[in-house]
Amino acid sequence: MKRPEGFDRIPVRPRPPVEERSTGASAVDEVSAATRPEEGSSAGRRSGDAASTARRASSGRVTVSTSTAERPAVTEAPARERREPARLEAPATTPAEARQRARDARRGARRAAAARRAVERTEVRRFTRRTRHRRAAWITAGAVTVALVGSVAVSVFSPLLSLQTITVEGTSRVDRTAVLASLDGQLGKPLALVDFSAVRKDLSEFPLIESYVTETLPPHTLVVRITERQPIASVRVGKSFELVDPAGVVIATSTAQPKGYPVVDIKGATVDGKVYRSTAEVLLALPAALRQQVTNVSASTADDVALRLKTGEQVVWGSADASEQKAQLLSGLIRDHTARNPTQSVEYDVSAPDNGIIRAK
Repeated sequence: MKRPEGFDRIPVRPRPPVEERSTGASAVDEVSAATRPEEGSSAGRRSGDAASTARRASSGRVTVSTSTAERPAVTEAPARERREPARLEAPATTPAEARQRARDARRGARRAAAARRAVERTEVRRFTRRTRHRRAAWITAGAVTVALVGSVAVSVFSPLLSLQTITVEGTSRVDRTAVLASLDGQLGKPLALVDFSAVRKDLSEFPLIESYVTETLPPHTLVVRITERQPIASVRVGKSFELVDPAGVVIATSTAQPKGYPVVDIKGATVDGKVYRSTAEVLLALPAALRQQVTNVSASTADDVALRLKTGEQVVWGSADASEQKAQLLSGLIRDHTARNPTQSVEYDVSAPDNGIIRAK
């Protein structure tokens, strides 16, 4: 379909008529005459209004009245006074006062710096409290460790704690001088370095020493407390008698029978055999008062131990088993016989610990 001609054209609006140049000029002159200021203070404010009115009048859109009597009176504002900024003038001072103010200023600066450093130190201490406590704990532990190591080193290697005196106690049969002479090799050593193995070896050469205890008394003393072997019986060997302890160790030898100790006859057996050990167990089980009443002990085997008392009675003991019960039973039988007929010679049989027998001879 064919479009009509002039379809896409934009219609042009008609412009308003423009007044003649002369009319516009006269209007501008009237506005200028009407708005001319009488005083210098209000001219500046009204000049802008007059210019804008003239522009509107020239375009034909504004109608300006040429009568000045119809315009309202304008009140002029007082002009503002211009104030100069205040100037601070330095007071006149002498050179001495200037130097004093400089010193005061430097002193104040130093005080401020010191206060700032104090505050910074306080803050640093507050934020590093845990670290400082941890460091103090480690330092304390290290100091204690060093002190312990130092004390040990002093006690071990220092001559200040060397052995200078040896004291021997508890000797009666053992030669005390000989014991001290055997221990002279330990003198001069620090107490912590005393060789107790060597001490044991030296004292083992004395058969009469059953046991011993050592004690160090700083700074320079070693005490040796000796327990000697105690004899329990004598054994006849040929024409002499050997005083022996329960272990069969010979304590002394003499041609006469030792007083206060029973004579053991083991029928040719040795003191380190079972027969002697059986007789020694029987003697140790007897009470001290009853043991002093025994004069002879005989045994051919470990199971046929027999005793003889000072009053002449015989005691059939048997083996060393239940020796403590047999000793109590024997004490009771002796009391019973002494109460009924002490003059009669009897034989006591305690081989059965639960059934004692008194046999008349």
